[in-house]
Amino acid sequence: MQLAVDREQVRRVVDGWRQSGSTIAFVPTMGNLHKGHLALISTAQSEADRVVASIYVNPTQFGEGEDYANYPRTFDDDSRSLESCGCDLLFAPGHTTVYPLGFENAIRLVAPHDLASILEGRSRPGHFDGVVSVVARLFHLVRPDLAVFGEKDFQQLLLIRRLVDDLSLPVRIVSVPTVRETSGLAMSSRNNYLDSEQRGAAASLSAVLADAASRVGRQRGNWIQVEQWAMDELSKLGFRVDYVAVRTAAELARPDVADAELRILAAAWFGDVRLIDNMKII
Repeated sequence: MQLAVDREQVRRVVDGWRQSGSTIAFVPTMGNLHKGHLALISTAQSEADRVVASIYVNPTQFGEGEDYANYPRTFDDDSRSLESCGCDLLFAPGHTTVYPLGFENAIRLVAPHDLASILEGRSRPGHFDGVVSVVARLFHLVRPDLAVFGEKDFQQLLLIRRLVDDLSLPVRIVSVPTVRETSGLAMSSRNNYLDSEQRGAAASLSAVLADAASRVGRQRGNWIQVEQWAMDELSKLGFRVDYVAVRTAAELARPDVADAELRILAAAWFGDVRLIDNMKII
């Protein structure tokens, strides 16, 4: 596996591959990798000839009260994991590569209000502005044919699709279903903050969501009652619920009975750890 840390290095490698006729897949991450990230790498390998993964902890997507300084940085372990699964290039840029004029002078994108002001966006104002800004910059640096994102961060996935469509970026977005632990808990870097007992209890989030999704699937139109039921159940189990919401899968709009593709999404605190999850409603 090769390593690039600046624009010239990553462009040199990627341009060489492209000149030889190879297609390029890109998996952007903030490091602290787990099996969910490696599933993205595996999908990327099945979709393209070469795979680039990036590790960059982006300060502009951390809001007030979100501890950027203490975000886990496990570069050596992450590098070994990527190399062992056959990643071709690790791109680990510094701040001056991603934001060459500095954070204060950087041009930033504003995420669309309809998608960015609800659910995660309501709880984390400004977060998605930082996400779309850094992803656009990384796409510009790497210039991939396709990029792979997980469905666990479903709202983010839709915003990245909107980014690509709105700016006519020549990048195909591929999504990968959420990878779960044997308990059902969605894999996340935040799970590392849970001890073994908390980890088992936190899996109740996915169990309640699965039950709620089944209830909506059996009787369309009852989502408000199901949302409230799920919030009540999670509260009984020790969660501090941020939201549970049934939305359309395409736009995260409030659904109509006729809407065919729905998603149920949730965020809740378990102790000091904020967990998110979502499921398709069948």
